[in-house]
Amino acid sequence: MESHRETTERCQRIRLAMHEHVAHRLAHALRKLQGKDDAAAKQRRIEAQEKYQLVHILERGVRTVEQIAVASHIAKGVHPDLPVKKTTNLAVDFSSLPMVDVVGSHVLSKRDGLHDTTGNGSYNSAAYELYLLLECRVEGQKLIDLLRLEDPDATEAVNSSAQLDNAAALCIQLLEPKCTAVSANTLSKQIYWLTGPDACDDAHYTLLAPLYATSLAHAVHAQVQEDRFGEANKAARQARRERKVHDGVFHDYPGLAVQNMGGTKPQNISQLNSERRGMNYLLSSLPPKWKVNAQRFPTHADSVFTRYFDSRPLVRQTVKTLRRYLESNPNPVKDTRDHRKELVDVLVDEMVNMAAELQHALPPGWTLDDPRFSALNEDEQTWLDALRAELPEEDDFANRWLAMEWPDAIGTRFGNWLNARLEGKLSFSDIEFRAWKKELLTDEDGFSQQLRERRKRIRGARKGGQP
Repeated sequence: MESHRETTERCQRIRLAMHEHVAHRLAHALRKLQGKDDAAAKQRRIEAQEKYQLVHILERGVRTVEQIAVASHIAKGVHPDLPVKKTTNLAVDFSSLPMVDVVGSHVLSKRDGLHDTTGNGSYNSAAYELYLLLECRVEGQKLIDLLRLEDPDATEAVNSSAQLDNAAALCIQLLEPKCTAVSANTLSKQIYWLTGPDACDDAHYTLLAPLYATSLAHAVHAQVQEDRFGEANKAARQARRERKVHDGVFHDYPGLAVQNMGGTKPQNISQLNSERRGMNYLLSSLPPKWKVNAQRFPTHADSVFTRYFDSRPLVRQTVKTLRRYLESNPNPVKDTRDHRKELVDVLVDEMVNMAAELQHALPPGWTLDDPRFSALNEDEQTWLDALRAELPEEDDFANRWLAMEWPDAIGTRFGNWLNARLEGKLSFSDIEFRAWKKELLTDEDGFSQQLRERRKRIRGARKGGQP
């Protein structure tokens, strides 16, 4: 009697785990309807409440076992009319697949419940809900594994919940292959794959019948959807558009294509295909098209502000916009000053970017060793070739850099350059001139911050550096 009571208690725990799974599925379905109060949404809520009941999932699910295959690789993804009982569908254990350095179904090895249901479009959904129920875990084991072991408590929990004496046996049957022999069909696609050295010898070919990796396709779709439309990517995209610093990662899929499967009835392919409304993403496999542009350098010039800085497209456009704005004689109010500062900040950012590009493209000491840059004035050499200060025997250069007299000179050159681009039609006072000059040194997010970081590096790299 004691043993029977313990078995009964365990049976109740199994039944409770099944009810919790169904409640979770119901909550998931209702979340999709949050904020919707139209007649269609109300009807869908009623249908969800009816669908997600344990007895209904079991009873409706076991009626489908003869017509539905549970699989990770399906035939109907290749052709919608392939019969499930006469064509091979594969239910792959992802964890058993070899790990290789390409994307494939093996990357799903740590995921549960990613198999699909395929066969009859009218029954795919009911079969899928039963499949998910059988995948739920009870005391660390899947319910389906307990049923296969003929666990008496699990069997009783399923049979009593479905009010069917053979419900447990039918559940096991759902996951059994519907086509027991390896078989293709006249509607299957076939590929002759060369496996030997002689392409003229028919014996050196293997005939392949491809299946559709539906589980992988569903996982890829979910990832792409999140990467494209998730809140994190929206924030990253906004920051990218506004040219702001952002801690997150911006995801993009260039050349993304969509394959629609099933037409107006995606459920005829499989349940997961129906959940995606037939949408299957195809990632571009084309090689990248590199735009090779010879990088220009400020060769044989006494200043980067002579022609080099002007050649940057954003610089030209920003100066043009700034000149046009000032020529409109805007009222001397705060909004005017703020807008002008925004445009000047763009130029300052471009100047900082230009310096960074030169430092990355050219080796440390390029102003020292390359005669093409010998005419560049000393202040700009100090600014643009800062890594030269870390080279041996460049103590004089390092001391000149650390003296920090050159930033004011660069600010003056920047102010002179900007005034030269604007003074044709506009006149500026001394105060206005000093404002252009000051921008370079007051950009806390850009140049001045880089100066502080660079100063620490150079002082740390050189013995006897200035305190």
